[in-house]
Amino acid sequence: MQEQPQPNSEMLLQLVSMKMPYGKYKDRLLCDLPVSYLEWLQRKGWPQGKLGALLMTIYEIKLNGLEYLLKPLKK
Repeated sequence: MQEQPQPNSEMLLQLVSMKMPYGKYKDRLLCDLPVSYLEWLQRKGWPQGKLGALLMTIYEIKLNGLEYLLKPLKK
């Protein structure tokens, strides 16, 4: 039986504290980006590095209705 991956707590904390560094949604928390923008990024190609990984993660969280996991982490 394959073990389910556990959420990376550091990554979840970054999603509720890190702001988008550029573009239309500059200075908006990553967790507050609209799904339509994340879908656009997914079609255009994710940024490289940590930012891309975080954006892919928040996209998957929103697609799967798991945003409630982030609410207790928001300040």
